[in-house]
Amino acid sequence: MVITSLRAKQPPTPGSPADWRTQLGQIVVEIRTSTGLCGYGVGGGGAAGVHVIETVLRDRLLGCDAEDVESLHRAMCQETVFYGRTGLVVMAISGVDLALWDLRGKARQQSVAELLSDEFDVHRPLPTYMTVFDDEAAQAAMDAGHRAIKLHVERFGDRPDPADIGALVAETRRRLGDDAEIMLDAFARWDLETTLRVADRIAPYQITWLEEPLPPDDLAGYARLVKESPVPIAGGEHEYLAAGFQRLIDARLHAVLQPDVSWCGGLTTLIEIYNLAREAGVRVCPHRGCEPYALPAIAALDPQPLAESPRRWFTCLTGAPAIRNGVIQASCEAGFGVSVAPDLFCTPT
Repeated sequence: MVITSLRAKQPPTPGSPADWRTQLGQIVVEIRTSTGLCGYGVGGGGAAGVHVIETVLRDRLLGCDAEDVESLHRAMCQETVFYGRTGLVVMAISGVDLALWDLRGKARQQSVAELLSDEFDVHRPLPTYMTVFDDEAAQAAMDAGHRAIKLHVERFGDRPDPADIGALVAETRRRLGDDAEIMLDAFARWDLETTLRVADRIAPYQITWLEEPLPPDDLAGYARLVKESPVPIAGGEHEYLAAGFQRLIDARLHAVLQPDVSWCGGLTTLIEIYNLAREAGVRVCPHRGCEPYALPAIAALDPQPLAESPRRWFTCLTGAPAIRNGVIQASCEAGFGVSVAPDLFCTPT
C-alpha cells in the first residue's frame, strides 16, 4: 500500500473562536495509496500546517508503505527535528499520522479501536462530559442528560474573585446533585496565587479537576501548585510528543494529562502517552475526546474513560459518533469511520 499523494486543506469553520484556533485552525489531511484506499486525518496549524504537509512531509512519505505507521511517525519527527519538536509542525504531523491509522484500519477492514485492542466492545457506552461557556449552555447540558460538566471560566478574567467562581460552582453542584462530576477550565489565564485562592474556595464541592490554570510553560508554578492545591490539577492540552509528556510525568506536574490527538503527534503519540501514564499511575483524559480521532483510544486503552464534547464549529466530517443521553460509542466502521465532503479539496479556503 504505497503512498501516492498527500495533501491538506483548512476547511471553513463558521462560529470558531476569533483567535489562533481559527487563524491556525484544524486542517484535514488526505493520503491516497496505490491500492485505491484513501485515509483522512485532522491536524492543526492552519495554512502553515498545510505548507509543512505539502512540502517536507509529502517529500518524505511519497513512495513509502502506508502500513508502516510507527516508522513513518519516527521519520516525520526526525525529518523536522531542527525546527519542529513542538508546536505547528507537530500539529501537522498529527494529521498525517491519523490519516495513516485510518488507512491501516481500512486495509485490515477493522475499526481503529479494534486495532488497539482485541477486547474492544463496540456496544460499550462511554461516559462523556460537556464543556460549557455560560449558564445557558450548562442548563442545556443538564437537560440533555450529561452527568459531568466542565465550566469554562475564562469569562471571569485573569484575576477573578474566588467568591464569584465559588458561587458558580456551588449553584452547579446544587443543580447537578452530589453524584455528578464538575470540572473547571481556566484557559491558562491565572497566576499561581489566584489559582490557589480559587482552588481553596471550590474544594468543598468535590471538583474532579482544575484544568490548565497557569500558562503551559510555567513548570515551576505547576510544581508548587500540584503540591498545594486541594483540587487535582489537569493539563497537557498544549504539550507535544511523548518526550514532552514524559517531562510532565517525571515532575508530577499534573494529576490528569489531556493530550489533543490532533495536536500532540497523532494517535501514535497518544498511545505512547497512555503507556507512559499507566506506568506512572497518572490519568489520561484526551482533549475533545468525543471527536472520532481520540475516541478509539479512550474506548480501547482507557481504564477510566471520560470523553469531552467535540468542537462545535468543526463540521466538515461525516460519520462521527454522536453523544446520546450523556454517553457515546466508538465507531465500529473500518478506520475511524468518518469521511469528508468530496468537494472539500476543490473549494477555496
